[in-house]
Order: sequence, then C-alpha cells, then structure tokens
Amino acid sequence: MIEQRLAIEIRNRGNQFELIGDPKHTTSAENLLRRLYRETKGTELSPDLVHLFLQESAGEDLDNPAPAEPTVALRTKKGMIRPRGLNQQRYVKEILGNDINFGIGPAGTGKTYLAVACAVDALEREQIRRILLVRPAVEAGEKLGFLPGDLSQKIDPYLRPLYDALYEMLGFEYVAKLIEKQVIEVAPLAYMRGRTLNNSFIILDESQNTTVEQMKMFLTRIGFGSTAVITGDITQVDLPRGTKSGLHHVIEVLKDVPGISFTHFQPKDVVRHPLVQRIVEAYERFESRAEAPKEAPRNA
Repeated sequence: MIEQRLAIEIRNRGNQFELIGDPKHTTSAENLLRRLYRETKGTELSPDLVHLFLQESAGEDLDNPAPAEPTVALRTKKGMIRPRGLNQQRYVKEILGNDINFGIGPAGTGKTYLAVACAVDALEREQIRRILLVRPAVEAGEKLGFLPGDLSQKIDPYLRPLYDALYEMLGFEYVAKLIEKQVIEVAPLAYMRGRTLNNSFIILDESQNTTVEQMKMFLTRIGFGSTAVITGDITQVDLPRGTKSGLHHVIEVLKDVPGISFTHFQPKDVVRHPLVQRIVEAYERFESRAEAPKEAPRNA
C-alpha cells in the first residue's frame, strides 16, 4: 500500500528497511513507517490503519514526524476516539471551544462521526444533559410517502448513520435505554420549531438539505449550555431545483461572526476506502470543467 501510494520501492530484511525512489517520497515513507511502529506496539496492524496514515502523506504531516499541534482524544463507553490528521484535530478542538460549529466537506471525512463522538464525550463527562440528533426530511430521489409508518418511523432510515455511530461508541442496549429516557432524542428538523434547547448537544446532519428559513430557525433554537454542530456537503444538495441551500447561504452570513467555527474538509481528508477519495476528486474535476465559461465563437 505504501509503495503504491508514494510510488517508491521498499525492501526489507527483518527490521532493516531500504527505501528506493524520489527522496521526498522516501523521507515521507520513513516517517510513516516510524509512526506506524509507534502506533502499533501491542496492536494488530490493519490495512485500515495504514490507509489512515497514508491519507496524511498527501499533506505536510509525514514530512514532519512531530505533530504540529497537541492531539486530542474523546472518551466513549467503548474506548477512546482520536481524530486523524490535522484537519480532523482542528475540527474537534473547534467543537470543544465554540458553541456553534460547522463541518463542511465531502462524504467520508468524519464530519458526522466526530460530532457524535464529541457529543458522547460531553455526555460521559456530564457537561450536557442530552443529545439531539436532527436531520431534514428531504429525499435523495426516494419519496417518504411510500415508506411505512408515521413521520418519525419514515425518517428513521435517514438517521441510520447517526444511530450506527452511537451504537459503536455506547453499545446497542445502552443507546436504546438512553433513547427511552429521552437522554438521546432523534428528530426531523421540522420538530425543532418553537423549542429552546438548553444544556444539550445538538447535531444537524445533512444540513445542505435545509432551506435558508430552516437553517435560521434551527440556529435560533440553541439555548444556554448547549453546543451545536452542523455538518453537510454543499456538493450533494437534494432540495427541489431553484431552492437555495441553507448551508450554502449561512457560510456567507456567519463567516465573520465570533464564537462560530467553520471547518472545511478536502478530498485528502477522506478516511474511507481509497476509491472514495478518487471518486470525490473525479466529480470535482468534472464539475469544474462543466462550470467553466465556454469561449465565445470567433468570427471567421
């Protein structure tokens, strides 16, 4: 994996490694191998872990083996969660230091997962009384009316990524108990109107599918002792044609407001299968070509 990503050749006999290729890439590979060695003492080395460290090889991290900033870790019932890469670390630090935070970027960058981890950490430390998981009831090509049940049951499948993250961090039975006690509440965005949310950790997921009015309504629900994280990808809007995305609008409106943080993730921050990063980059290239102004025809 390292050879393919960094375009080098690695030869080794026991713990002696010889790295052949471009000097910059071999230096990055050396630092990567040293970091993997430190990371995996007493731990199984998996392809996923190698991939996560390789993600950082696209940036400056591997050329400087010492991290530029002290790392942060989040405590959950199932163990500690450590953000990977400088951008994820900055994102978590912004969430811990600000009341309203935006995580914007492509799929697979850990925006939602880390937001849930921050919420669980705050609940475990008793800094908040409850967690609210919110998502707009907008279809991505499907129609909610054809799904069985009431609105809450219809929207449950759309909240599955949030449930999955909670199950992984707290366990299925404990999450079910917290939902029953309403310590964890899962709700469509429409249910937020008229409420004031104190001492809560609120996550609005898929916020690119909010309208301008819905985004304003959500942001004005936040009360004392609460933290809000709004995540979304402005390249994947499923709103009806002609409807302005509330996320796209709010970036311009609140960009200079103190106490509100914006973290923008890039394709290099993707922590899923390596193909996901290539897919995101391919779409970006295609869309930038499609949006480029076409040269006016010249008169003969």
